[in-house]
Amino acid sequence: MSSVVTGKESMPETAKLKIEDREIDLRVVVGTEQEKAIDLGKLRNETGYITLDEGYVNTGSTRSAITFLNGEQGILRYRGYPIEDLASKCDFVEVSYLLIYGELPNRQQLEEFTRSIRRHTLLHEDMRYFYRGFPRDAHPMATLSSVVSAMSTFYQDSADPRDPEHVRVSIYRLLAKLPTIAAYSYKKSIGQPFIYPQNDLTYCENFLQMMFAVPCEPYDIDPDFVNALNMLLIVHADHEQNCSTSTVRMVGSSQANLFASIAAGICALWGPLHGGANEAVVSMLEEIHRDGNLKKFIDMAKDKNNKYRLMGFGHRVYKNFDPRATIIKGACDRLLAKLKIDDPLFQIAQELEQVALNDEYFVERRLYPNVDFYSGVIYRAMGIPVPMFTVLFSMGRLPGWLAHWKEMQESESFRICRPRQVYVGENERQFIPLDNR
Repeated sequence: MSSVVTGKESMPETAKLKIEDREIDLRVVVGTEQEKAIDLGKLRNETGYITLDEGYVNTGSTRSAITFLNGEQGILRYRGYPIEDLASKCDFVEVSYLLIYGELPNRQQLEEFTRSIRRHTLLHEDMRYFYRGFPRDAHPMATLSSVVSAMSTFYQDSADPRDPEHVRVSIYRLLAKLPTIAAYSYKKSIGQPFIYPQNDLTYCENFLQMMFAVPCEPYDIDPDFVNALNMLLIVHADHEQNCSTSTVRMVGSSQANLFASIAAGICALWGPLHGGANEAVVSMLEEIHRDGNLKKFIDMAKDKNNKYRLMGFGHRVYKNFDPRATIIKGACDRLLAKLKIDDPLFQIAQELEQVALNDEYFVERRLYPNVDFYSGVIYRAMGIPVPMFTVLFSMGRLPGWLAHWKEMQESESFRICRPRQVYVGENERQFIPLDNR
């Protein structure tokens, strides 16, 4: 079997694949940013072969118009808009509209979208009883995914994925209720009463008051916390075909309802190699603090014979720098300078940051502080407990999940996802009766 040879570089139309004594033409697909892909959809029918790509690191599962990511150049755009512009100039609800519907809303569209979300912030009262059944120390991601999945039983009037009106209402409900569900899980864990949403507040203000307010005294919302949370939700809002987004699309491809699909995405995001990475950053800082020897951990990370790794540095996709980390580094510095928190973990984080930015070992390998490093530090500064870090990631990623689910359902090439495999197990064997084994 020979390697693939492409056609003309200027106008690629087909790729030729030679297998044994046969040569076949494969269609070349070119994206709007000149990304090139070889369409292998008919490969097995024509040749009997499939492709093998462990972890899908070089496989395009779909054509999407939502997010463009260039890891080599550190580019991230939502619907064509640079993340730097959106994070500095937009509200999270505005970015959610952009991702889901494809265009930035005008004032009337944004007001209607915001009003529609606010109408659905309350949970069905019976859903509050669910929280009594969860242990007090239950991880909030388990609670979040369970309650979101249960929404399909309480809101059956919007559970049909083939009905556009059902989908529209489900989108509003999920955007509106996820912060309420998340805040309730935190209140449950600390034994405080649930705080109802206040629809005169902004999206981020409402979440913070549900998290930190108590009925017996007023709660003053810090505008710097609001701005920091708004920015973090925006930079997390979508990231192309990552693990959780691909999970939402795969589950949704079976025409499971939107609530079930989003619950599956939450479970995928929970993993420490995905959304749980910012929790791992704080755990690492705590470990270094307990030991008291930062240099030892840096040396361990440099030792090729040591499996230890520093969390929050480098990225699988970004090979130069993470544009999201560049954005939130400034916010992180401003917040820590304003709060003047006497926390040894912040001091360790700042020392680690300087090492990563200046040490030759880290610079050569491009092990720069990533978005998980800075977001973990910011959440801690805001008083967000560590188990809630991934929950806030879910809130941010929700509009991206919704956008991809909607795009897939509306695609002319919609079909259920069904990957192939290369079987490496036993060949056919003769059955042995139980008494003879």
